[in-house]
Amino acid sequence: MARIVVTGGAGFIGSHIVDALLARKHDVYVLDDLSSGSRENLEHVPQVVFHKVDIRSASACDLLERLSPQILVHAAAQISVRASMEQPQVDTDINVTGLVNMLSALREQRGAHVVFLSSGGAIYGEQVAFPANEDHPINPESVYGLSKRVGEEYLDFWNKAWGVTSTSLRLSNVYGPRQNPHGEAGVVAIFAQHLLAKRGITINGTGEQTRDFVYVEDVAEAVGRAVDSRARGIFNIGTGRETPILEIAGMIRKGIAPDAPVEHAPAKGGEQMRSCIDNERARQRLEWNPKVQLSEGIERTVEWFRKSKR
Repeated sequence: MARIVVTGGAGFIGSHIVDALLARKHDVYVLDDLSSGSRENLEHVPQVVFHKVDIRSASACDLLERLSPQILVHAAAQISVRASMEQPQVDTDINVTGLVNMLSALREQRGAHVVFLSSGGAIYGEQVAFPANEDHPINPESVYGLSKRVGEEYLDFWNKAWGVTSTSLRLSNVYGPRQNPHGEAGVVAIFAQHLLAKRGITINGTGEQTRDFVYVEDVAEAVGRAVDSRARGIFNIGTGRETPILEIAGMIRKGIAPDAPVEHAPAKGGEQMRSCIDNERARQRLEWNPKVQLSEGIERTVEWFRKSKR
């Protein structure tokens, strides 16, 4: 059993990571400012120690020093590509300054390891190979993708300068229960929420753009395996399969409102046309493999939204 701090642990992905770590019998602490997360996501795990704190603050750095975790899972982030292009200074402040603030607390923590939630599609940009492996050229087309790549570089430097080891997980498009349809970049959640509210859906662009959709519990399992193994390096966490946004819309409409109208709006800046990442390295070194098929994952997600009435 290890002492683990999860930043952003009250959020969509973070709370599922907390579940996976508790199932492994770890001692889990959560740091979250609740700007996008919710205490409701942790109500089922009262044993978790929660601290409401901004990862950019001096108090968060001091707190992390006092907790002295063996492992830091850094899930806190500004994750919207569109928001990063509209407010680049905010994205950089949270995703870069916030990470460095947390890393600063680990400089004297002997044997500390960081599991960092990075990005697959946003870092690679418009791909030249499909699916992209970890050696694919880095060409971010958004401030969000750039900030995640800079975070990986900081982790590499921290290892060289202070011996803090790390695992960077480049996630594809994560979806599933607890996703926030109001503020996070997730078409599955947005479409489900709109259709359940008996509203139509809007697709930005043609809808022919593709994404690699990975279920949130599979992502949490990847984090758990990274924690268990302390495997160093960068790993893609995705399915290796492309799915057009139009197809996603059709799958969700079929399960909720087949006749609901679909409108199109202009494409948003910073978003690539095709995105799909290769997970062979994670299969080999983390012994990780995505289990939940897209149709099953969407069904589970829609059912959660039905019950939650968000």
